[in-house]
Amino acid sequence: MKRTDPHHSHENCIRLFERLSEYIDRELDAPTCEDIEAHIRSCKPCQVCLETLKQTVALCKNLERRQVPEAFTLKLRGAIADLVNKKPD
Repeated sequence: MKRTDPHHSHENCIRLFERLSEYIDRELDAPTCEDIEAHIRSCKPCQVCLETLKQTVALCKNLERRQVPEAFTLKLRGAIADLVNKKPD
């Protein structure tokens, strides 16, 4: 079945997905938020995506902070330095 509602185009869903974090963090202007909310009201997959992202953010906020082992920090810094210094193929 072909959808005629422009909010249901795949491209609109992709554009919405790219802005969801900013939307959740309230970093977008009012017209953009209104567009996102209109799309979400009419698109069940995007509703699920938004709710899943909200739950993920809430879980991350409640995680216990732990110190990274020094050996890991050194290994990570070395890997980053190798990538930065790597010559293009």
